[in-house]
Amino acid sequence: MRMMTMAKKTAKPDILIFGPKKPLIERGLAERFNVHIFHHPDDLAKLSPAQAQNIRGMAITNLVKADSAMLARFPKLEMIASFGVGYDHVDFRYAAEHNIVVTHTPDVLTDEVADTAIGLLIATLREFINADRYVREGRWPKQNYRLSPGSLRDRTVGIVGMGRIGQAIARRVAACDVPIVYHSRNPAAGVTFKHYPNLIEMATEVDTLIAITPGGASTAKMINADVLKALGPRGVLINVARGSVVDEDALIAALQDGTIMAAGLDVFAHEPNVPEAFFAMDNVVLLPHIASASVATRDAMDQLVVDNLLNWFSGKPALTPVPETPCGKGA
Repeated sequence: MRMMTMAKKTAKPDILIFGPKKPLIERGLAERFNVHIFHHPDDLAKLSPAQAQNIRGMAITNLVKADSAMLARFPKLEMIASFGVGYDHVDFRYAAEHNIVVTHTPDVLTDEVADTAIGLLIATLREFINADRYVREGRWPKQNYRLSPGSLRDRTVGIVGMGRIGQAIARRVAACDVPIVYHSRNPAAGVTFKHYPNLIEMATEVDTLIAITPGGASTAKMINADVLKALGPRGVLINVARGSVVDEDALIAALQDGTIMAAGLDVFAHEPNVPEAFFAMDNVVLLPHIASASVATRDAMDQLVVDNLLNWFSGKPALTPVPETPCGKGA
């Protein structure tokens, strides 16, 4: 690998921190590295070619795009430490072709996201947000809130994706005595729930979908009009994956015409911009991408970004490389 054959490095490697401000990452890297911080993509133009030539590591602090054109500016780049489990915003294929290690931050947010999925599911089925609004508006003394047409009882949950977080969600759903099946490209090792290789076939057999599959071209709009139609009029969709995995236009139509009953969404295709059609609907719960957004979990994710870079530039293996990345030890 290139990083093993390069000439002797300087005592402090140059690191680019790219994306929204994250003090823990900035503090964690400041002592060990020469840090160049750019919070907005447009600001990268201020980085001179000479500075770009020296960048050996990169910390990406949120879902800012690091495509091939951007990465090509950094010929000595060895590692990209990306914040978050999903990494479809990073051109990992370009990185692999150029022996650049890409890491992400799995595991430390697994339980938080799984908790959010269950909370969003129950809030959507039992109309907790609408009921809260009903009390705040002073309407309860005049009339009791209606019986919720949705319930977790007598449901079957189909999980779209059965990685770490999907399995954590499954454990929580199972604790509620709800049957579980799942869809993924291949059966998950050690998972005993029924596997459906065909998503529409699974949607036909269940009434609840929880999406927790990676984003990217291979999963774009995989939950489309046909899947929603198969889910049926009792159907509920929960998305804690990426907004891109759902055809939002098809979902809006399905919610408006009763093709499915309700949806709970933590992610959107063009967030933070959310289709206004959702705002007028009582049968959808909207969250601002907060599945992992607790102080404890986000601090742990920030620290893992730092630790990946510290490990690599101490000559140790990356802690949490993505599957497509080159492996090995740092310089």
